[in-house]
Amino acid sequence: MSFEVPDELRYLESHEWTTVDDESVRVGISDFAQDELGDVVFVELPDAGDEIAAGEEFGVVESIKAVSDVYSPVSGEVLAVNEELFDRPELVNEDPYGDGWMIEIAPSDGVGYEELLDADEYDAQIA
Repeated sequence: MSFEVPDELRYLESHEWTTVDDESVRVGISDFAQDELGDVVFVELPDAGDEIAAGEEFGVVESIKAVSDVYSPVSGEVLAVNEELFDRPELVNEDPYGDGWMIEIAPSDGVGYEELLDADEYDAQIA
């Protein structure tokens, strides 16, 4: 089975994706992760203003098959939470790289993008 792995994103080994603009990092779970979970029925996320740490769990995704923690690629303050997911958690399945995003973070220590997997490395991991 082939999964979407956009080239412009970076990935964690735990199947989160991240993209960076000038001031924030957007995070969600990969197409592979949402497929493995099955139909997502509940998402628990932090509040805007919360501080989170790189490599630490920031939320939970619950599906009909499993409950899975979601991890942050960077340390910093949560700028925004995709509140749409509280009413429509299925967006994680339907559009994991678009409307299914989870949080945006203002990094406190820089991004450390080079420490994350690029699309080719992540694709090799899930192959």
